[in-house]
Amino acid sequence: METVCNKLENCRVEIVATYEGDEWKNAQKKALNKLAKQVKIDGFREGHAPAKMVKARIGMARILEDAVEVILKDCFDDVFTKNNIMPVDQPQADIDEINEKVLKLKFTTTVAPEIKLGQYKGLDVVKEVAEVTDEEIDSELKNYQQQFAELVIKEEGTVENGDSVVIDYEGFKDDEPFDGGKAENYTLEIGSGSFIPGFEDQIIGMGIDEEKDLHLTFPEDYGAKDLAGQEVVFKVKVHEIKTKVLPEIDDELAKDVNKDGVETLDDLKQYISEQTKNRKQSEMDQKFYEDLRDALISSTPIDVPAVMVDKQLDSMMKDIEQSLSQQGITLDMYAQITGKTKDDMKEDYKEEAEKRVKYGLILDEVVKAENIEVSDEDVEKYFNDISAYYDSNVDEMKKIFANNMDAVKADIASSKAAELIENSVGVTAE
Repeated sequence: METVCNKLENCRVEIVATYEGDEWKNAQKKALNKLAKQVKIDGFREGHAPAKMVKARIGMARILEDAVEVILKDCFDDVFTKNNIMPVDQPQADIDEINEKVLKLKFTTTVAPEIKLGQYKGLDVVKEVAEVTDEEIDSELKNYQQQFAELVIKEEGTVENGDSVVIDYEGFKDDEPFDGGKAENYTLEIGSGSFIPGFEDQIIGMGIDEEKDLHLTFPEDYGAKDLAGQEVVFKVKVHEIKTKVLPEIDDELAKDVNKDGVETLDDLKQYISEQTKNRKQSEMDQKFYEDLRDALISSTPIDVPAVMVDKQLDSMMKDIEQSLSQQGITLDMYAQITGKTKDDMKEDYKEEAEKRVKYGLILDEVVKAENIEVSDEDVEKYFNDISAYYDSNVDEMKKIFANNMDAVKADIASSKAAELIENSVGVTAE
């Protein structure tokens, strides 16, 4: 096989492969032998007729056609390997010339773009280290205080912000009740923002068994179009008022929180500090990675082929679909809930998909530039880590990836490149 490789526009390449001599003859022979088993000629057992008779019955055109399939099956990968071409989409093969002496196939495919690597060390991105303030700890203590508050019935007095009330209500538009606007013995926490603006505010000051008309206007962006922006009246009656009695912030509250190792108020403060720091650090780390990726992409502009973005999008959609299925939700159900089609969702994630493709391509270039190698120890650690993550047996994981070790090593190399980039930037406290 002889090949000629030509670069086309938009990351496309064309390879013309020529098959002749014994290689092409052997392909025709394989095709003929396969077809001969399917041909029945009087006087001969099936599959034992002379080659000339089989050729005459089948026709040379059919033999050549099947010989092309033999070539594609046996030599397809060699075409790209010989030219160091890694397709990023399904290559297309067209017959350029065919006869008994020669076969010329024209392969066209998309490849990853050539990249001129920009700055990747010491990028102007800062990784922050989280710290926890006394105010944050106090705020969380107050949240626990609210969580373990006791609701006590008010025997007298009026509704105040923070109280819970049991009410009947019915909504009217143009003096006619509207769907979904009525409830009896409904418990509502005043100040929760559960109802449209103004509803809860107008209940403040009402007493037990008091009735009142609330004149309100639905928001312009309200979900029910027939009510959006419309003036309505809610007839409300208060049956019961409950007020919150907050517990003291002390050792007893700490015990009520019921966390391992938390017995005293000091223990609770320490627990809050650790949890808050971990949460903030996780958020800061996420922002750092996103900022670093954006800076890296800005320093190395790339025009990526649409097919690469589409493949990344498909992968992301599969992940989303799998995540939803674990919650018992199908993609169709999610579309109904959100009002977005699958195409809408793809459009939403398109920018992120493009960033992921560019980031991956840049990491590949950093691996080359830094001569990053993957050791046996790196591979062993990789399998230990993913086995621990999935709570699986290491040997079983190795079997799963046994036929895809090149991809595993590429993944490890990319991770080492990312770590190198991350370690080259500054770190500062919050």
